[in-house]
Amino acid sequence: MEDLGSGFFLAMHDLEIRGAGEVLGDSQSGDLQEIGFQLYVDMLDRAVQSLKLGKEPNIDIQIPQGTEIVLHTPTLLPDEYCPDVHERLIIYKRLANASERIQLEKIEEELIDRFGLLPAESKALLASHQLRIVGKKLGISKIDSAPHKTTVTFHAEPLCDAMEIIELVQKRNDIRFSGPSKIICEHENLDLTEERVKSLLEILNSLSHN
Repeated sequence: MEDLGSGFFLAMHDLEIRGAGEVLGDSQSGDLQEIGFQLYVDMLDRAVQSLKLGKEPNIDIQIPQGTEIVLHTPTLLPDEYCPDVHERLIIYKRLANASERIQLEKIEEELIDRFGLLPAESKALLASHQLRIVGKKLGISKIDSAPHKTTVTFHAEPLCDAMEIIELVQKRNDIRFSGPSKIICEHENLDLTEERVKSLLEILNSLSHN
């Protein structure tokens, strides 16, 4: 940690590990098991916005959670592709904050322009964020995609019409329900992550476009 600005990054990692502590008190550390840095920032931002509107912050309102993506393949920026650890952290943060596909496309163009063609791990990383964005809009809590099947788990109250999910299952022989909140998409042995993600995005986009 000898580069310019490395002290800031070290402090940020320390903050994430120990927790942010109290805003108005003298406690200098928090509990990472209870709340992470990003969630702390989100809660603080929501409280500040409520106070600006003259309202009392409602701590009972749940912070919206994202979609967990499991692709059973490495999803990262390899060291040999992007050697600077600080730069990788910044890119990871930008990817995590992206809420639209156009933002991911701009980041992909920038990566190719700066570092060259994307390796397989980085393509999978971008694909996982594509699924995350679509999944969040549909109210999906988790997508677990393996070569032979993909399991999609919805929140208790999905953001898409439940009838659209039912109609999708009725129309396709390769999709079935697994309990009240899961659907399983069976497919051929798609070892290539890009093929799996492309197939899954077609299914999810059919729900968001109906």
